[in-house]
Amino acid sequence: MKKIILSSLVCASMMLATDEYKYEVTPMIGGAYTEGNLGLEKNYVNAGLALGFNQTDSVIDQVEFAVFKTIKDVELINSSADTRITRVFVNFVKDYPLTANTSLYALAGAGVEFFEDAISGKHYENGLVGNYGVGAKYKLAEDLALKFDVRHLIETDSGDNTLLYNLGITIPFGKTVKAAPVVAPVVAPIIVTPKDSDNDGVIDAKDNCPNTIAGAEVDNVGCMTIVDLKINFESDSAVIKDDYNSRIVNFANAMKNNTKLKATIEAHTDSTASKKYNQELSEKRAQSTIEALKKLNIAPSRLSAIGYGETQPISTNTTKEGRAENRRVIGLINQ
Repeated sequence: MKKIILSSLVCASMMLATDEYKYEVTPMIGGAYTEGNLGLEKNYVNAGLALGFNQTDSVIDQVEFAVFKTIKDVELINSSADTRITRVFVNFVKDYPLTANTSLYALAGAGVEFFEDAISGKHYENGLVGNYGVGAKYKLAEDLALKFDVRHLIETDSGDNTLLYNLGITIPFGKTVKAAPVVAPVVAPIIVTPKDSDNDGVIDAKDNCPNTIAGAEVDNVGCMTIVDLKINFESDSAVIKDDYNSRIVNFANAMKNNTKLKATIEAHTDSTASKKYNQELSEKRAQSTIEALKKLNIAPSRLSAIGYGETQPISTNTTKEGRAENRRVIGLINQ
């Protein structure tokens, strides 16, 4: 019986919590209803105690050891004699959860019964007894449950029948903590960033013009459209200083890598001199840049020059630094 309660409690616990119990004890009070030919009182009061051993990974949910004993003398009909009866059982219990707090259970097993101070007779001999039954359990609290069951006893020698009905309080103990479920580690997907070898903002798979000059503006297929040659001339000069040769070389190499490219060299001045003078100076600066590219084996047919004088400043002409920025050369790429 105790086993039954434990089984129910365990099942409910499995549904709502991570705790389980190894054992449970159930004190019981109830009665016995006897078969008419036994010569005993039809009803008498029993007390019982069940110890349940909960099972895991098994068809059954609990093994129960139960003891039932009459709490007063049981009278023999048509006799002045009386007796007391003690019954000991080993039962197997199967639990059937209904809700988180309620379950049914079935039990079956065998045991022995002992008669004390009784007149001898086949109905009062100590012997083996089989039993089976059903019950219900209701969880009152985490560590407390109420149970009720009915058990049919059959004496194996003469086939005498007795019905036990019991009410008990189940107390689980020997708590165990279920192992936390093993959760497979979440492996973050490997994100492969498309490669952009020349850092022009267009991935290699879509780049029709590799090896773009750093800082150049490109179209949607990675081909240069505007290149700032970063040639800052001295004031009133069209001579390219050696400091800027590497930039011109890079520009020439880019044109060699793509022979379809043509370039318009745009030159600019600050506003220090007259507009006419600055226009002429810008044209000279553009031409000197073309001459430098021609020396690097860029065909003249792929190059053209234009000067804008002081008409397109990118900075102020009121400071030395601003005027230096305005004295610049831009390569405009034509596909």
